[in-house]
Amino acid sequence: MGALPVYRWRLAPEGLATRRQLRVLGLRPGGQEVAAELQRPRRGRGPLVAYLYRIDAAKPVRPMTPARQAALGKAMAARRTCPACRVDVGYCIPPSLGVCVTCADAAAPVLAA
Repeated sequence: MGALPVYRWRLAPEGLATRRQLRVLGLRPGGQEVAAELQRPRRGRGPLVAYLYRIDAAKPVRPMTPARQAALGKAMAARRTCPACRVDVGYCIPPSLGVCVTCADAAAPVLAA
């Protein structure tokens, strides 16, 4: 397999798009190979890389079925439910805490003033 063409940020040719750009158009890569790379320089670190796909080879996004919607609802409810107090807190519990903010604050040691 040969090397992919590399384009600088905002200089990719017409007919190529990132996954997010395809999604805005109602498309998905659909199993096609990556057509090119898009690189954005960053200070002090390596470049930020995005993969580009051909728009003409992209397929339409699959429709949301009732079963997929139900599965997504259950998954999001699980991310919002605190494992300590079993309450749906209304936001996704951060992995850094592992529990809701209320339970995390209750478990934190109180510093004497």
